[in-house]
Amino acid sequence: MNLGTLPNVGAHIAVARLTHVYPGPPAPVTALQDVSFTVATGEFCVLIGPSGCGKTTLLHVLAGLITPTSGTVTVPRTVSGHVATAVAFQGVSTFPWMTVAQNVAYGLRMMGVPSAERQRRATFHIRRVGLEAFRDAYPHQLSEGMRQRVNIARAFATDPDILLLDEPFAALDEQTRLRLQDELLRLWEASRKTIFFITHSLDEAGRLADRVLVMTGRPGRIKTEVVVRLPRPREYGAIRRDPAYGTLTARLWDELAPDENATQT
Repeated sequence: MNLGTLPNVGAHIAVARLTHVYPGPPAPVTALQDVSFTVATGEFCVLIGPSGCGKTTLLHVLAGLITPTSGTVTVPRTVSGHVATAVAFQGVSTFPWMTVAQNVAYGLRMMGVPSAERQRRATFHIRRVGLEAFRDAYPHQLSEGMRQRVNIARAFATDPDILLLDEPFAALDEQTRLRLQDELLRLWEASRKTIFFITHSLDEAGRLADRVLVMTGRPGRIKTEVVVRLPRPREYGAIRRDPAYGTLTARLWDELAPDENATQT
């Protein structure tokens, strides 16, 4: 697994001929097969695919949590002494024994950032996600949507170059989901971090992405990519009234049609 210099100019993530096989028991399972793609600096790239196609396995590989069976993955881990990649997984992952401020500052503490600077940066990002009044609250005192804001603030607080997000809004009600999409877009437009975002929602993919990668059923492969040319910023009411948005989501639905050669799950 290559973690060195990026092979493509402007590409923050580069994956080449990636295959990953889980050994079982009862039998080996090929989760990913011959996956290749790049994500450019500052791009908001979204990955969609059917359940069980290997999307989360791919994100775990990108995060360095799984060593692939074969292929190469180039993702910067540190750049000029700071953490280059942050991850937010599906579901809420706040520490229940920590306050909002302590949760947001956790990554900074692991990096050895001095206390005063941790507090300053945590306060800044708590304010950005609208939780300033709750900085001393514990997760059990927050709604699920508020806890997801804590996760997003914690990911941004370390000032990573890359954010890997695995269905961060999947368990939320529609109104909360749309509000957090708004907040994520606002944060991304201000910072232009490189974002790799997994979702099952075609609406979410169309609204957020610069480009959508579509995976086949297991074993997961990149079937196609769809460039999203809708103008930004993408206010939800306006974008839903745009005929091009309906055309885009219909195309994504068509691209998700089952691959006859894929394993059914």
